[in-house]
Amino acid sequence: MRVALFVTCLADTMVPQAAVATVRLLERLGHEVVFPEDQTCCGQMHVNTGYPDDALRLVRRHVRVFAPYDVVVAPSGSCVGSVRHQHAMVARRAGDERLAVRAEDVASRTYELSEFLVDVLGVTDVGAYYPHRVTYHPTCHSLRMLRVGDRPLRLLRAVRGLDLVELPEAEQCCGFGGTFAVKNADTSTAMLADKMRNVLTTRADVCTAGDASCLMHIGGGLSRLRAGVRTVHLAEILASTEAEPAGGAVATMPGVPCRPDAPNPGGTR
Repeated sequence: MRVALFVTCLADTMVPQAAVATVRLLERLGHEVVFPEDQTCCGQMHVNTGYPDDALRLVRRHVRVFAPYDVVVAPSGSCVGSVRHQHAMVARRAGDERLAVRAEDVASRTYELSEFLVDVLGVTDVGAYYPHRVTYHPTCHSLRMLRVGDRPLRLLRAVRGLDLVELPEAEQCCGFGGTFAVKNADTSTAMLADKMRNVLTTRADVCTAGDASCLMHIGGGLSRLRAGVRTVHLAEILASTEAEPAGGAVATMPGVPCRPDAPNPGGTR
């Protein structure tokens, strides 16, 4: 199968290891992965902060870039959630029904990594090896918007050497929420404290999730505590084998999505 990688701004600028791991994993499973170089931010941040006109330009570009591909995969439930639930809405708000229909078509072929593996490819054992004690944080967008359910857990349970431990109160938000963490810093910090306390009770070596944004938030807090717990994207764990072990933890500082008319510092345009 020929798969287009929707890398997301955050992976491109801050956590490229998650995108690289996605490519390694899909290629190991026998699929061709292509990277459309004209992709930019999906516009989620612009929609969420009240800039639909700026988001509209990004939606138009996203649809144009990914329309030629039968399957689009991203290592981010948050960005896939934006493509599915915001793009057509933004287009219809602007009175562009043709764009809305095209956006819905692209969205119908866009998948978060775990749902693509389980629902489209029909696999849960991807041949991974990761000898660590791991706990899983279900991010809000993947849990509530995409409803990926236990797909990530099914994939993790099949990883050789991995000791999966349940995260208490797993469905509680970590407190990041994009600009929420900036606009409501005190509330975000309190939510993060609860999440870190639950992660630490598991005595896990690694906290994983399908969104780098949440992992940066959690990982930043854990690093300041010097807790010794790493945050590693789900794609990195699934791409890890005895021959090619996973790399380090995700970065702990959020990136800034690029303008639709400007080059992204990480390389996409």
